[in-house]
Amino acid sequence: MDIPLSILDIHLLSIWSSAGPLLLVLLLLLCSALISGSEVALFSLNPSQRAELKESKDRGSKAILELLEEPDKETGPKRLLATILITNNAINIAIVLVATEIAAMWFPSEQYPDWVKTLIDVVAITFILVLFGEVIPKVYATGNNMRNARFMAVPLIWIQKIFSPLTFILMKTSGFLEGKLKNRASSHITVDDLGHALELTQSDNLSDEENKILEGIVTFGAKEVGQVMTPRTDIAYLWEDDAFEEVMTKILDKGYSRWPVFKNSPDEIAGFVFVKDLLPHIESQTFHWQSIIKQPFFVPENKKIDDLLQEFQKQKIHLAIVVDEYGGTQGLITLEDILEEIVGNINDEFDDEELHYSKLDESTYIFEGKILLVDVSKILDLDREFFEAAKGDSTTLAGFLLEQSGRILEKGDEIKYNGVSFSVEAADIRKIKRVKVKLS
Repeated sequence: MDIPLSILDIHLLSIWSSAGPLLLVLLLLLCSALISGSEVALFSLNPSQRAELKESKDRGSKAILELLEEPDKETGPKRLLATILITNNAINIAIVLVATEIAAMWFPSEQYPDWVKTLIDVVAITFILVLFGEVIPKVYATGNNMRNARFMAVPLIWIQKIFSPLTFILMKTSGFLEGKLKNRASSHITVDDLGHALELTQSDNLSDEENKILEGIVTFGAKEVGQVMTPRTDIAYLWEDDAFEEVMTKILDKGYSRWPVFKNSPDEIAGFVFVKDLLPHIESQTFHWQSIIKQPFFVPENKKIDDLLQEFQKQKIHLAIVVDEYGGTQGLITLEDILEEIVGNINDEFDDEELHYSKLDESTYIFEGKILLVDVSKILDLDREFFEAAKGDSTTLAGFLLEQSGRILEKGDEIKYNGVSFSVEAADIRKIKRVKVKLS
């Protein structure tokens, strides 16, 4: 007599009969995990790890270098990536096909509604594939990239040979499409794009000084001469009719090696004097020092400092007079000023370490009016664009407050901008001298 099978019995029989396909799925999942992890491991090797691989003599290290640098350093990684993508997709398709068949055996369509089958085929299988075939192996490979890369390098070389025809077709097709798209797409990268990329890739392994140098390099090309020059009111200068003894007194007092020479006013520049040219005549009391004045070099205040650096290198000069659109003197810029935008302040034994600000507490600062806005942003840890929308042509804190108020502020006057309070601590009828800044 036939005994009817219960639903449980049917499930047990279906599971037993699908043992082989189930083992196949587990094996394929393992292969998918290894391939996915190898992608992250191989492409996350840093320069120091690659140098270590070149010094190592084991088979895994040689295989990694072969994958990444053969036939060359540009084509090698592309060929490797194409191989990984083809292999991984082939394995994942196989997993989906076999797992769907297993699901059909475990949950027959005549016993379960269609939505159950859809839920299993779409949600369950996809979840298992993504979790165990992508997420977990890639997270593991991120922290163990060298070990994972060595383990998978040799198998990937054999896989690369097996799939070489498909890899060749994929690379040719992607190269053709890349060429077409490149002609249509813009290749310009903005400073903001580079800045955001720097923020995303900043490493904890780098010191604050190293991160600041990287930031200086990124923003270097966007800065103008007017933003980094020494303003006209702070220039140390000589008058053309100064006596030689008076010239030597000024030089010894300040310690600068190059001096601008004015004629009747700061807007009439006679040229520059280099202290090294005066040294042979230091004992003379009657030397006609005006005979060694060199021709001045003028630059507009809106010139980019990277362009000026190239001109300095080409003409072998170290300083220039900054002029406005009417030819009036706005300030002076030196090679040192430009380099400081990358490496920070450069002080020598003759530099006075002037403090342009003092910190009263965690949210209150006192700044000199002549401090540059870019320096205020750095000290207060403000966004690079904090002052941009409202600063106009101003480059200093005093200039910014004048731009906001439309008049010369007096002691006690206060301006609020983007939640930050600016109070004038000291001023005269000509300029703002000190400003108290309070963060909200």
